[in-house]
Amino acid sequence: MNFFDHKSINARMKIRVIVNLFAKIIFFAAMMFGLFILGVLLYRIVSQGIGYLDLQFLQSLPSRKPEQAGVYTALIGSVLLMAVVAPVSLLLGVATAIYLEEYAKDNRFTAFIKVNISNLAGVPSIVFGLLGLTVFVRALALGTSVLAAGLTMSLLVLPIIIVAAQEALKAVPASLREASYAMGATKWQTIVRIVLPVAIPGILTGGILALSRAIGETAPLVVLGLPLFLAYLPKSIFDLFTVLPMQIYNWTGRPQEEFHSLAAAGIIVLLILLLFMNFLAVLIRNKFQKRY
Repeated sequence: MNFFDHKSINARMKIRVIVNLFAKIIFFAAMMFGLFILGVLLYRIVSQGIGYLDLQFLQSLPSRKPEQAGVYTALIGSVLLMAVVAPVSLLLGVATAIYLEEYAKDNRFTAFIKVNISNLAGVPSIVFGLLGLTVFVRALALGTSVLAAGLTMSLLVLPIIIVAAQEALKAVPASLREASYAMGATKWQTIVRIVLPVAIPGILTGGILALSRAIGETAPLVVLGLPLFLAYLPKSIFDLFTVLPMQIYNWTGRPQEEFHSLAAAGIIVLLILLLFMNFLAVLIRNKFQKRY
């Protein structure tokens, strides 16, 4: 059969068009199915919890009476947890990525470290909870405190931030580095003034995704022994505390239907907090994208 035969070419083109159409239908159906499930979950949560979401709910302490219960303690605890996780994980993650991409030699040992960091991103979160329990809670005697939980969650999201920061640094055009060196800048000046500002949008994207995972994780905190019910606020990062996922988990385990509605309202608060974090990240990312 002649390769340039018009009939064979038309037949192959028709097959490609059919395969392309079939793949498009499959992918569109998968997307719509995911959106449908997400819509059902959001509708169920909003319809069940919106009636309990008010200022009193946000300012009230947990209570055994559903009409008096609120998320104030858990909300403050989540904010304090992120106040520890964000700086620790971002500073260590970005610094590690800078070293691996800009300073480390390209050898087997560096490749081994990069592979293991990527593998750590897929380790179950409960393993990091056991590590935090052994190192921070017991060995360092930090107890079930904000600092111990924050360091544990930082370990959980650190591999994700490192990988995201590495990819962002790789995406910086080599011409920018070369132009900086040509102007007489040192390697450190080039990294701080040229490479990092250009890579910040990618770093922030991975960082916010990692922090979003940290604020919604429950398994490591359960292993650390965080209380499900806490009726007072922590005064420092060394005090006992609780977070929104733990409070929601507590309410969903109660037999009363009112507590289930309170759990739905707590989920709405957690979603709003996540959206706010993503909104800040988008603002910062857009600022640097316009500049560079």
